[in-house]
Amino acid sequence: MQNLGSPDVLRVSRECTWAVSLKDTAYPWTTRADSFPTTRHSDYTALMRKIVGLTRYTVFVPAIASILGALLLMAQGSIAVVVAIINSIVDQTPLKDVIVEVLTAVDAILLGTVLLVIGYGLYELFVDTNIDVPPWLQIKDLDDLKSKLIGVVVAIIAVVFVGVLVDSNRAGDVLAYGAGAGAIVLGLGVFAWATKKAPSPNTK
Repeated sequence: MQNLGSPDVLRVSRECTWAVSLKDTAYPWTTRADSFPTTRHSDYTALMRKIVGLTRYTVFVPAIASILGALLLMAQGSIAVVVAIINSIVDQTPLKDVIVEVLTAVDAILLGTVLLVIGYGLYELFVDTNIDVPPWLQIKDLDDLKSKLIGVVVAIIAVVFVGVLVDSNRAGDVLAYGAGAGAIVLGLGVFAWATKKAPSPNTK
């Protein structure tokens, strides 16, 4: 049996080591074929994930626009209520006209509430969930936003219908508005029931 420390064995070992080193130097991709594409793909994936994640902040613009629109409608509705009160005192406006003016103003305020809920909901869903709002305005998912919007829309429909009911100039439209309002409310109720999320098993 040949001694491992003999000159021939050492010479063969040095030649093998030199050949492997030369191969790594001349063809570096042969030793990094697995690591290089994997590293490059992971960097590309991380970059795309970051870019796509940042696009959620574009919702900030429509959220602020909805809130500004809500403030505008609420301000106009409040001013209309004050004007109706002043006119009823100064000009002795008939009661039915005052009711119509007030209900129209309340309709604008409720529509502003819808826009406010939409603005808060978009901001909470896409930008920041830790804003300081009342508990009933805390929106965790789209189901929360949907239920809140349906409630406000039903209130708006009721106010519009009452306005038509007390308006003597539109008495002939009461039946049509009533049927339309009932159909919309029924449709919203069915939609809310059909899309209701099942409660989590961990929810008590």
